[in-house]
Amino acid sequence: MNFRRQVSHALDEEHRTNLDLLGRVEQAFARAHRSGGAREPELAKLAASFARHIEQDIGRHFDFEERELFPRLEAAGEGDIAGLLKEEHGAIREVAAELLPLAHAAAAGTLDDAGWDALKRGALEMVERQVAHIQKETMALLPMLDDLLDDDTDRELSMSYAAT
Repeated sequence: MNFRRQVSHALDEEHRTNLDLLGRVEQAFARAHRSGGAREPELAKLAASFARHIEQDIGRHFDFEERELFPRLEAAGEGDIAGLLKEEHGAIREVAAELLPLAHAAAAGTLDDAGWDALKRGALEMVERQVAHIQKETMALLPMLDDLLDDDTDRELSMSYAAT
């Protein structure tokens, strides 16, 4: 989709980058599951990328939306979608909190078999939740922002988000 606002464009670009990573995570963990949990170096490297995604992208992205965008949606009478997305943020954060230490241990090569099983299950759950969430934001939130934000607010928010 082509979005008119800088904020919508920036969030859409992050969504696309995250979908790429989530797709790689899903494929890698599905393959590892079928092959009996083999832990190749590529899987450890992917676990490190996944950990960075959890630490940096999720918090930064969700915090910005909750702090800057959802209150504007609520003020414009779109509180239902803002509430739904915020609820999904909470569920994704819960899974992320469980996954982060596992992903770090996998990246360091210190994860035992039970940990790998938990990481695989959690990663696949995270992929499912985030993909569905990103689809909602792409189809509902981002087009609303194009209509809701004026040029000055869009520029200010875009600069603020880029600085975080």
